[in-house]
Amino acid sequence: MHNWARYLIFFQYIGTKYRGAVKVPPHQLGKKGVQDHLEDAIQRLRPVNPVSLSVSSRTDTGVHALSNSAHFDLQRKNDKLPFTEDVLVQALNFHLGTEQIRITRAHRVPHDFHARFRAQSRTYVYRIALGISHHSLLPLTDWDLCWSLRNTELNVDAMHEAASLLVGTHDFSSFRAVNSDLPFKNPVKTMDVISIQQGNSFAYAHFHREIPFWELTFTSKSFLYKQVRRMTGAMVAVGQGLLSVPQLKKILEVRDSLAYPQGMAAPAHGLFLTRVDYRDTDLQLSPQLSEELLTSTRKD
Repeated sequence: MHNWARYLIFFQYIGTKYRGAVKVPPHQLGKKGVQDHLEDAIQRLRPVNPVSLSVSSRTDTGVHALSNSAHFDLQRKNDKLPFTEDVLVQALNFHLGTEQIRITRAHRVPHDFHARFRAQSRTYVYRIALGISHHSLLPLTDWDLCWSLRNTELNVDAMHEAASLLVGTHDFSSFRAVNSDLPFKNPVKTMDVISIQQGNSFAYAHFHREIPFWELTFTSKSFLYKQVRRMTGAMVAVGQGLLSVPQLKKILEVRDSLAYPQGMAAPAHGLFLTRVDYRDTDLQLSPQLSEELLTSTRKD
């Protein structure tokens, strides 16, 4: 069908007002998921086919994204050719209206492409502000966008040591929260990157005082449920002197979610999904589809 196309979209959102990235079951009232709003926007393009979005990374309630991704199929009415990528981005952003969700780019991809299973890596960044005794001391640009701590400093050397312990391939059972997927997910994951570097307030160049910020970066092909927030909480506890590196090692080696100290996980609002990466070859269309896309662009 020449008017049927599969698209990969990249999108951003401020997660504060949404119940996570994926769709909320119809029987649950209140906040919707980001996927609900994206599917509503796609539906307004009046496709022939039912709208179904496959999101690559299922972030929790309150977690933000600078770049999440998803794929969906779209067939236009009256034998119209598929939307060009630029037109699709503009149309979806128009229909998203005032929602704190924006499409940043789109790619037409092969018919067998899958946003979740073809992802090669995902990167999360956790933002931490120091010396904040009350959230009102933060500039508005950082409210609900970082974890504010009373500590004026952290033992960053000890945190680097903790990061060295967690990087690589391990059974991360102790760092996953219990959910319905627990029996089906392999707890062995490979952390390609766990790094700690100084960050900045989003308003640092225009605020009347300097606030120390740190950013913790995590890259892996996939993560367990709440794994990044649990690793962050443990690393910060090490930096605060509340947990030693040998104690962290013991928690990791026990491989039991109940071994993780209660209340230590970092809050959702400091976490950002910043990248979902794919192989260029997985995004390439067949020569026939490429020619079809070129024809569609010429006609528009």
